[in-house]
Amino acid sequence: MQSSPAQSTPAAQTDRGLRFFHRLSFEETFFGWLFIVPAVLGLLFFRLGPVFASFYLSFTKYEIITAPRWIGFANYTKLITDGLWLRSIEVTLWYVSLFVPLSLTCAYTIALLMSRNVRGITSYRTLWYLPSVVPVVASATIWRWGLNPEFGPINYPLKLLGLPAPRWLTDPDWIVPSIVFIGLWGLGNSVLIFLASITSVPRTFYEAAEVDGANLWARFRHVTLPLTSSIIFYQLIVTVINSFQVFGVAYVLFVSNPSASSAGPDNAALFYVLYMFRNAFGYFRNGYASAMAWILFLVVMLLTIFLFYSQRRWVYYETEGGGS
Repeated sequence: MQSSPAQSTPAAQTDRGLRFFHRLSFEETFFGWLFIVPAVLGLLFFRLGPVFASFYLSFTKYEIITAPRWIGFANYTKLITDGLWLRSIEVTLWYVSLFVPLSLTCAYTIALLMSRNVRGITSYRTLWYLPSVVPVVASATIWRWGLNPEFGPINYPLKLLGLPAPRWLTDPDWIVPSIVFIGLWGLGNSVLIFLASITSVPRTFYEAAEVDGANLWARFRHVTLPLTSSIIFYQLIVTVINSFQVFGVAYVLFVSNPSASSAGPDNAALFYVLYMFRNAFGYFRNGYASAMAWILFLVVMLLTIFLFYSQRRWVYYETEGGGS
């Protein structure tokens, strides 16, 4: 006699439950993959596709209007004798050496100040963050006026006080520091990330340090800094990668058209990406520009690997018991 559903055994109920779970799991997996197909296709065709295409083009002579012609390593060997390429490396490294430590130090210091619980602190935080949402073109235009050596608001008070007034955007020695200064104006995102990290440090650590007699500096040195070192490391990686790709500000301030023969006095604003852009869209030497792009990629990748290796000596991860 066949048993009714109400009289089914526990084993049969378990079997039906497992079949339903597997059917539901398959449907969820299928629709999950179906929904991510557009993102995967976008990654393949609009991200990875151009990357692999540029690798091939770096071994060719390609001027857009003609088909790519294979020339082997000629583009890479030509870079070594290209004086402008060497100049772009010099300018970029000078910028990186100035901007990376200054931006991290300034952003972290501002975040420490913004973490104080004082009256009106939300207004101060907003004021510090606002410059980071200003578009690059608008920011560069504002600072073109602000750093004007004759009537700009930066030099005007210096002249009134009888102090030296640098020719920010016309003196080759001051062009890179000027762009660094402009970059420091837009540190809102870095400050926000550091602020979130600092304010998330548990108060119990500070209370324990105070009980042990630690002063303000000791609490910062042995509590705040170690517990936020992972965020400092993250910001270091991001800042290093971004600092090798300066383009917008230099282009707006110093390049009137893509095929211009110079970027500021003595090519003092000829950043690496700017020179790569000029070769690709000014001179239509796309194979040469692709070779430059891959050299930049390899340098940034190796530098990032080195930074990841060095983190074991100074980055503290609480879940792992600290860095070695």
